[in-house]
Amino acid sequence: MRQRDELRFAHIASTVWFILCVGYILVLALRQAGVHWWVVFSISGQGALIILLLVSLYLFAIFRGISSSQKVQVEHPLTSTIYYAVFYVSAPFLGCLAGLLGMIGINTTSQFLLGIAMGTLGTTFLVWVIVDPLIGLIEMMLPASRKNRVQRLAQTKAEREQKQRDKIRLLEEVLAKEEYDRQNWREILKPQAEKLAGLLTADITDIKQVEQETVGIGVSAWQTGGLSCMRELRDMTMSICKQKYRDKATVDYINFWWDGIGNWRAAPIG
Repeated sequence: MRQRDELRFAHIASTVWFILCVGYILVLALRQAGVHWWVVFSISGQGALIILLLVSLYLFAIFRGISSSQKVQVEHPLTSTIYYAVFYVSAPFLGCLAGLLGMIGINTTSQFLLGIAMGTLGTTFLVWVIVDPLIGLIEMMLPASRKNRVQRLAQTKAEREQKQRDKIRLLEEVLAKEEYDRQNWREILKPQAEKLAGLLTADITDIKQVEQETVGIGVSAWQTGGLSCMRELRDMTMSICKQKYRDKATVDYINFWWDGIGNWRAAPIG
């Protein structure tokens, strides 16, 4: 872990150095083209925002470990090694060293710095854009790499299918348990459903008393099987009301009187 963190910070430092070199080359090119400093600063101010955004995304990728930690060593025998990682993140500094050696004897400061910047830019572009993808492509073409990739993808597919089967099996078990519970509840709740149906269809003289009895039955159903049991009891009650008491108007008081029992909530009117 410590080694990986050190590589990440080295990668950040090399990236910052690379950006500074590119910025120096652009500024020097604009100045040599006769662009005034105030124009250069104006352009660089807008460009800095874009560069900052791109660098932020790039650094996020580095800290998430996208560039190296997800490589499979069997499929990438070279680029997954620590030696290659050090070479990769050090590319801008190696370019700086090459530019420094190449500009020995140059007395002009601007040209000396330009040589260093160009060495950094050239080496970084060569390693990050050309060499690294090319090596990765060659690694992927190796027989051992292709064989392992096929096996890995097959294993990933098998694991995904197994998870899907487990989800389906779990869902079937839940549905089967709910159906089993409903079958048991129908036997237990039948007397209570008939009593509730009688209360709802009778000529109510003391509505407070009827409400108390209805709430008491609802609490009992909640203690028996929770919200699902209460719903089953209500459905059974309304079904009995429609079958046995067709000639009487039935008002669904249960939905409102049970509001607040457990997690039962009355459906809104309208």
